[in-house]
Amino acid sequence: MATAILIQVAIFVVALGALLKASDWFVDSAEKIGLSWGVSPFVIGVTIVAFGTSLPELASSIAAVMQDDSKIVTGNVVGSNITNIVLVLGLVAIVAKRVPVDFKNMDLPLLLGSAFMFWFLIYDGKFDLWEAVICLVCLVMFLVSSFSSDEDDDKEERPESGWKDYAFLVLGGALVWLGAKFTIDAIQEVCEITQISSGFIAQTVVALGTSLPEVVVSISAARKGQSGMAVGNVIGSNIFNTYAVMGVARLFGDLYIEESILTFSLPLMVMLTVLLAFMVLTAKISRWEGALLLIFYIFFLVQSILLL
Repeated sequence: MATAILIQVAIFVVALGALLKASDWFVDSAEKIGLSWGVSPFVIGVTIVAFGTSLPELASSIAAVMQDDSKIVTGNVVGSNITNIVLVLGLVAIVAKRVPVDFKNMDLPLLLGSAFMFWFLIYDGKFDLWEAVICLVCLVMFLVSSFSSDEDDDKEERPESGWKDYAFLVLGGALVWLGAKFTIDAIQEVCEITQISSGFIAQTVVALGTSLPEVVVSISAARKGQSGMAVGNVIGSNIFNTYAVMGVARLFGDLYIEESILTFSLPLMVMLTVLLAFMVLTAKISRWEGALLLIFYIFFLVQSILLL
C-alpha cells in the first residue's frame, strides 16, 4: 500500500507542477497577445493575471466534476481563498515588513460581497444551476467594472505578438487540462487507498498547490518593493475563484458540498475576508498582522485534520 501511495503522490506532484507551468505559459502568452491588441496593462493585471493565477483551481475543478468527484470543487475554492489570505498575505507582510494598500485600485467591496454571497448561495448544502448563473453574472460585472476603471494614461506602446505566442497559448491550455486531469486522478487514487476524504485533500493539499502562483507572484512583488500589488492579486484571485470556478464548474454537473465546509471552512473564509478588510483600513498590513495571518493558517490546517 505504501508503494502505491508513493506512486500516486509522485504523479500528483508531477501533474500539479505541469499544471502550474502550463498556466504560466498560458498567462504569459495571453498577456502579450492582449497588449498587442491594445489592452492596457491595468486591465490585463486585474483580469488576465487574476484569471491566470486562478486557472489551476478552475481546471482541476472542472476535471473533478467530469470525473464524478465534485466535492473537490468547493473544498478547492474555499481552501484556496483561505490560503490566499492567510498564507500569501502573511508571508508577503513578513517579507516586506509593511504592505501599503492603495484603496483607489482595490476591489475590496467586491471581495466582501463575493464572500458573503458565496456563503448565502451554499449555506443550504446545495448549489443549483441558477445560482451558478448568478455567480457568472457577478463575474461579468466584475470584469466590466475593471474595464471601466481603465485609464487612457495607462496605455503603453503595443508589443508585437507572433505565432509562437498563439502556439504557447494553445499548448499551455492543453497542458493545463492534462495536468488537471492527472492531478484529480492521483487524488482519487490516494483517497481510495487511504480512505481520506477528497474534500479534505482539496481544501488543504490541492488548495496549497494551486495557490503557489499567488505565493510566487506576491513574494516576488514584495521583494521588488511592490508589495501592495500582492493585495490586489489576492483580491482578484479570490473573486475569480468564487465566481468563475464555482460558476463554470457547476455547468458541467452537480456539486457535492461536504458538511465540514459549511460548519467550519466557509465561515472561517468569510471571517478572514472581513479581518482582511479591517486590516487594510489603516492602508497597510504590518508584519505582526502577517504573523497573525500565518497563525490562522496553522489553525486552519490543524482543525481540518481534526475534522477528518
